[in-house]
Amino acid sequence: MDQTDRRILRELQRDAALPQRELADRIGLSHNACWRRVRMLEKRGIIMGRALRLDRAALGLDLVVFMLVRTRHHSEEWLTSFHRLIGTVPEVIDFYRIGGDWDYLLKVAAADMAAYDAIYRRIIARVEFETVTSLFSMEAIRENGPLPL
Repeated sequence: MDQTDRRILRELQRDAALPQRELADRIGLSHNACWRRVRMLEKRGIIMGRALRLDRAALGLDLVVFMLVRTRHHSEEWLTSFHRLIGTVPEVIDFYRIGGDWDYLLKVAAADMAAYDAIYRRIIARVEFETVTSLFSMEAIRENGPLPL
């Protein structure tokens, strides 16, 4: 991957809906050369798709909660069950296995505290944890930032 590819990726991170011709003009490539590079980046798995960023507040999802989970269970069966469960909870918008004192970090988008409590209860009803701690976001200073290229 060269500097031209990195410039393409920076532009597409800013605006994934950027028309191919405008992208080529910004990068300084012909339309065909730019198109070939974008397709190669997709083929190599560097570009994994294109998505919209939505305004959570405008959609009534004002509450962001970070759930820290610790478990006593580390069997493959438990892990598979937990991962499947979280895959069925659309309010979990990010899901990480982490190191340190906690095992998992989940980012949850909910309308309000009552909605979060219902999500929390759905999760704990199906999987046993040692401890769950919830951290409530007061303000998103920077969110969904581009990757540094």
